[in-house]
Amino acid sequence: MLNFSKFQTFLIYFIFVLFSFFALLNFQSKDKIILDKKVNLGLDLQGGSYLLLEIDTKPLIKEKIQSKLVPLKKFLKKNELNFSNFEVEENFISFVPEKKDIEKIELLFFSKKENEINPYIDKYNTHELELDITNNKIKIYFSKYGKLNLNNLALSQSIEIVRRRIDDVGTKEPTILQRGDKRILVELPGLKDPARIKNLLGKTAQLNFRLVSDKKNEFGVEKLISDIGEELMVNKRIVMSGENLIDAQPRLDNQINEPIVSFTLDRLGAQKFGKTTSESVGKRLAIILDGKIISAPSIREPITGGSGTISGNFSFQEATDLALLLRSGALPTPINIVEERTVGPDLGEDSIKSGKISLVVGFCLVILFMFFKYKFFGLVANLSLIANLFMLVGILTILEATLTLPGIAGIILTVGMAVDANVLIFERIKEELKTEKSIIHAFEIGYNKARITVLDANITTLLAAIILFFFGSGPVKGFAVTLGIGILTTLFSAYYIARHLTSFYIFKNKDKIIRI
Repeated sequence: MLNFSKFQTFLIYFIFVLFSFFALLNFQSKDKIILDKKVNLGLDLQGGSYLLLEIDTKPLIKEKIQSKLVPLKKFLKKNELNFSNFEVEENFISFVPEKKDIEKIELLFFSKKENEINPYIDKYNTHELELDITNNKIKIYFSKYGKLNLNNLALSQSIEIVRRRIDDVGTKEPTILQRGDKRILVELPGLKDPARIKNLLGKTAQLNFRLVSDKKNEFGVEKLISDIGEELMVNKRIVMSGENLIDAQPRLDNQINEPIVSFTLDRLGAQKFGKTTSESVGKRLAIILDGKIISAPSIREPITGGSGTISGNFSFQEATDLALLLRSGALPTPINIVEERTVGPDLGEDSIKSGKISLVVGFCLVILFMFFKYKFFGLVANLSLIANLFMLVGILTILEATLTLPGIAGIILTVGMAVDANVLIFERIKEELKTEKSIIHAFEIGYNKARITVLDANITTLLAAIILFFFGSGPVKGFAVTLGIGILTTLFSAYYIARHLTSFYIFKNKDKIIRI
């Protein structure tokens, strides 16, 4: 138990030196960066922005209910059902059938026969829409299940798109979490330009291309205003949407000496775009973002290469943000910022200072206690404790983890857990020294018998840390990460580093009287 081969000794100290190297990267100068890895500070330590977003599903419900219109009419005609007074409102479709067909419509609506095309039943064979009959008028609207399904899908899509937009900006270690049924929590440590992030998250980024019409009162045409105040009559028919975009990048157009956005289309988008531009040479094509015309260039020649550019008197920052929005995709619903908080760096500095003082005071008290209680072996335990902290910080650096105040609390708790492991071992050895004549044998038995107790105490705490990590969020996860890693480094430092130093001392002084 106390014997170590040369390879084992090399491996123990290689692991220690390796993790210590990564720990020291946190203190490297900005001018001389050896390796760009460090422990990132959380929102409560370095300041930043806290945003609580809420999705608005009303426009989505309106859009989805309108999308049921064509399938509904086909469904009624296929079953030879006569109807009149078709109306489409924000959250329902209504029509007046013939009296003799009302019962048949109701039966067909709730039908679940195999191979029957029913626009109201989803792939799980559950009604996403409901039917209401009042005064011979039928109303069709989303059921509770349908609304819940739409809401959950919109929320998960919104979280993913918010994550893409924030990642493209380059913010390190953002926290993006679901809060309740409709809300998204966003924490951005060290954010220097919160206004830009709010602007990016506040845009739905629904992009579409439509042809400009010369006629003012033509059916299927609506009036839109461009960014420069120009009123244009635009066809409601969408030539191509942002869903067909593969990539978008900002660049400088040398001919007009202005920033523009170049985009690349997928195969279907390239076909649509090529066909429209071939048939509409000389006409203007409106590029519409969130209901506003950002550009309306004339089509000079067919564009069949599957790529194009968007210009609109952009600054380079505006072109960069537009390209980012197009790359990340459109949000399924508008997002509103319902709560915003800014944590100043001064508060973070105070938190770091308090955390450092707590760690140093606790560390010093533990070192003094161990040295007073166990003399030389207390020194061994203290060296093991220092090694433990270096390895803990080294692993956090490799993971580029975010350190928060609860994380610092986890490190302080690790100090106590590390000392506890050595105390259990030394107390067990003291008991063995009373009965064993051989000092080496007493230390071997002490380490062997204490191992089960040490493992039991640490593994149960590790399990608690794992549960906190998977079921907790935000600060709780930060605490769980540092505590969990701290337990692993504690076991390594107690049973390898401290044990090796102890064995080295014991074999050098095996003929002397050793007391703990």
